[in-house]
Amino acid sequence: MNLLFVASEMAPFAKTGGLADVIGALPAYLAEAGHDVRVVMPLYDTVDTSKLTLEAVGDFAVPLGPHRYSARVFRKTGNAPTVYFVHCPELYGRGRLYTSDGDEHRRFLALSYVALFICQRFEIAPDIIHVHDWQAALIPMLLKTLFAKEPLFRRTRTLLTIHNLMYQGSFPVENGPDTNLDKYSDFFHQDLMKQGRVNILLQGVLYADGVSTVSPTYAKEIQTPALGGGLDGLLRARSSTVVGILNGVDYKEWSPETDRFIPHKYSASDLSGKEHDKQHLLNQLGLPYQKGVPVIGIVSRLVGQKGFALLAKTMPELLRRLGFQLVVLGSGEPALEDMFGSLQRAFPRQVCFYQGFKNDLAHLIEAGADMFLMPSVYEPCGLNQLYSLRYGTVPIVHRTGGLADTVQTWSPSTGTGTGFAFEHHDEAGLRWAIQAALATYKKTADWDQLVQNGMAADFSWQTQGKLYELVYKRLAQS
Repeated sequence: MNLLFVASEMAPFAKTGGLADVIGALPAYLAEAGHDVRVVMPLYDTVDTSKLTLEAVGDFAVPLGPHRYSARVFRKTGNAPTVYFVHCPELYGRGRLYTSDGDEHRRFLALSYVALFICQRFEIAPDIIHVHDWQAALIPMLLKTLFAKEPLFRRTRTLLTIHNLMYQGSFPVENGPDTNLDKYSDFFHQDLMKQGRVNILLQGVLYADGVSTVSPTYAKEIQTPALGGGLDGLLRARSSTVVGILNGVDYKEWSPETDRFIPHKYSASDLSGKEHDKQHLLNQLGLPYQKGVPVIGIVSRLVGQKGFALLAKTMPELLRRLGFQLVVLGSGEPALEDMFGSLQRAFPRQVCFYQGFKNDLAHLIEAGADMFLMPSVYEPCGLNQLYSLRYGTVPIVHRTGGLADTVQTWSPSTGTGTGFAFEHHDEAGLRWAIQAALATYKKTADWDQLVQNGMAADFSWQTQGKLYELVYKRLAQS
């Protein structure tokens, strides 16, 4: 099949979260499987082009209502998939991927238009255009309006993947002309326009041929008022075309047997290196190593969604009473950074908070920690729990979204399960899960079985990618 991906992020070029990992891995899997795969993304000024070979392939004028932009498109040469970078410093030279600027909607409307212009310029006829999140969600509507008579798109079908429904691309109706769709105002959600807003993700839900999200449980959750972000009614109305497919893991990048960032490699059949990595981790962070003292790891954006507010009252008491160690890597909301900083000051021999992000340390925490904590309020998919399973690092999670789909609570009576999932997002639930994990850690045989269960799980793109292929085929035949 001819597949075109349009997205605002792609690892390793530009990343803030799991979207980038998906766009870095899924198109690569599909290209290896024999499909013609192309990706269109912005050339942000934060992209390190020194390691890329880029070829200029075209200049494009991009009118957006009364605004005019010039974009130059570069194609990355080398391995598949083909990647087109849209270079427009006026829009993408902001020092960061996303902004709260008044033209944020135009930054990604331009991306959507240029993706379609590329198809026209090079006579690319996609079977599927796979658009991701609100930043590319207007494309399905464009194909049904301004580009409806373009022969190249006569058989094209669209799939919208929602990575996080809470980011919707909502902007004032006064900016509506920037879409170039004034002639097609009837295609916009009329009630919302009367309220003075245009919502790009909503338009994608209305006009995409298929909608997917990044876990089966999250696909159900976004059809409820609690997690539907106001779009639950529209999603329920088309529930037969809403599917949930878990994100995969690139095990070439995330595996303790080959990880270039950890000093001691290990495997399910020989875990001795994991204890050495634990000792190395603690030494690196200035914490004392004591054999038999468990380490809980956190690698995360520190934002409300991730649920760390639950730790404010529970963690000091648990640290005092149970004596484990806690290592945290992340940055975000000042209140959460302050909380982890306070924990480090109160428990200097037990807690280390590394503010910011450091990729090699993220890998080392996955390898060196005994447990990994993800108390998310909601989590569309989550990747760190999948990495943790592979590294024999037992996940402690709130049972929601992709966490519910990938972490099954340990049962000592049956020897089944891969971690500890608490049902209710409250302090009692979190306390139970941490205490249950620490109690199991003391039972060597049970812990060994639990670790082996997790390391045997397979969330590779070879498994998950096939599910996308099935969706593409079904859409192409519709």
